[in-house]
Amino acid sequence: MSTAEKTPDIIEGTALPTFDPSKAAAEFRAAAEKGVEQSKEVLAKFNAGSDDAQKALESSFETAKAFGSDLSLKTIAVLRANTEAAFSHFEVLVAVKSPSEFVELQTAFVRKQVETAVEQAKELQAVTTKAVEDVSRPIKSAFDKALKELKAV
Repeated sequence: MSTAEKTPDIIEGTALPTFDPSKAAAEFRAAAEKGVEQSKEVLAKFNAGSDDAQKALESSFETAKAFGSDLSLKTIAVLRANTEAAFSHFEVLVAVKSPSEFVELQTAFVRKQVETAVEQAKELQAVTTKAVEDVSRPIKSAFDKALKELKAV
């Protein structure tokens, strides 16, 4: 049998698939439906991620707002304590009777103020560190969740 005599379905012992338009349309429709379904899933995950991000930002802003108020109150308390200490020291200096007593009182006051300033700085640093952790926690959590979901896809 020559090649010209062979049927279009069989060439060299291999059967060629026949094209069936009805099957092609069904397969195309199934692929399109699957694509639409996957797009809907991605959109739903994106919306959920957007909602999570918005909630995380809102939570962080509320925490930052509370921290700002707390830090302001602590700063005012520090300033008040330092001002009261300065006025008390001034009252003591007014009653000084000799230059040596003045130097002794002034030296003790400065030493005490330096110690107080170090303690106040430590307190403010602790408050600030905690606030940064609290403010960033919701955002970090939302980011970690989004990464985990992306890896699952």
